[in-house]
Amino acid sequence: MGNNSKYLKLLGLIGGVVALNIVILSPGLVGVVIGGESVLATASGVTLLFSSFLVLTYGSYTLLLKPASVPQLRSIATREDFMAALSYYKNVKVLHKDIAVALDQLERIAKKRAILSDILGQRFEQTEISYKKFDSVIVEVEKLFYLNIKGMLNKLGVFDAAEFASLERQRSTGKFSNKLMQEKIELYQQYLDYVSGYLGANEEILLKLDRLALEISLLGSTDYRTVEEMPCMKEIDVLIKQTKLYQQ
Repeated sequence: MGNNSKYLKLLGLIGGVVALNIVILSPGLVGVVIGGESVLATASGVTLLFSSFLVLTYGSYTLLLKPASVPQLRSIATREDFMAALSYYKNVKVLHKDIAVALDQLERIAKKRAILSDILGQRFEQTEISYKKFDSVIVEVEKLFYLNIKGMLNKLGVFDAAEFASLERQRSTGKFSNKLMQEKIELYQQYLDYVSGYLGANEEILLKLDRLALEISLLGSTDYRTVEEMPCMKEIDVLIKQTKLYQQ
């Protein structure tokens, strides 16, 4: 949930509580008056104010301070889902830069997909074999891209960033042996290396899509056999086949 959305919901909660108090405590409306002749009315008014305080306190905590729940990979389907899942980790100091890169990559692949669709629409009819070949390859590359993001999220799901941040403190206390501390550091570094690897793979995909867009714009023939011989198409085809082989 974005900060703007959180603040809007908090303002809505505050507005609702204030409106309720105005209606109930206004003289001549409901009849609840604090300090009036009726002890019951006073007690009801005080209870209302106390309840309102509790609601606002809990609502503020839930919207602004309560940590978000860890995203479930099985429920992630859209680009927005991936961005929300990554955002869960963006305030973790050791991951901040990597998450920023991943979010930027998600923005960029959406733009590159739109550009490629526009170029293809200008050069080919959707019924042409060449159009279908290009489009199917782009779809497969997108799948690889999001597969890498999902792999990254999978690693982050078992990554205890808080413990990683405390490693230096543990080492300074001398409570554990240097050998044990070094093994712990190496283990957590492996997690970070996995994240960097996924980011690097996706950066390569984005670069290949840029090359593909350029090669399509320079294409002198619309014959599908020419399409199959394009250098970038061959590179992408190898990338797709390697990934599918790795998954088996």
